[in-house]
Amino acid sequence: MISLNVNGKQHQIDADPNMPLLWAIRDILGLTGTKYGCGAAQCGACTVHMNGEAVRSCVTKLNRAAGQQIVTIEGLSANNNHPLQLAWNELNVPQCGYCQSGQLMSAAVLLRENLNPTDQDIDDAMSGNICRCGTYQRIRAAIHKAAHIQQEAAKI
Repeated sequence: MISLNVNGKQHQIDADPNMPLLWAIRDILGLTGTKYGCGAAQCGACTVHMNGEAVRSCVTKLNRAAGQQIVTIEGLSANNNHPLQLAWNELNVPQCGYCQSGQLMSAAVLLRENLNPTDQDIDDAMSGNICRCGTYQRIRAAIHKAAHIQQEAAKI
């Protein structure tokens, strides 16, 4: 049995320790927000947080994730009210939406580490996330908007 803490809940999983975390999240735990894109850590669709860092769950083995704090898109906020989720909705970022959970999870780490990112900071941080629809300008604008939302909330 492998012990996983996903979105603050403890799970005991009877699976191969070499199974990718992605499949445990999707197929065993039923959390389907995290997407399979390439299976080679190249596209970012499967990005989750492990101990606060963005990792590609398609290449992260269960035995590496055991005992760690995993957060999926479903755990980013309790009511879909994370500043990034609010900005994403307001600016209508998604087109097909397939890459969006990975984009949001990568952007959340960026905004935690950099409260006021420049365009270049955003481009650098998000360069590993591919959007086949090409909504990169809207993604960048939403990250700036989310940074502004965070800054305004900090003033209260």
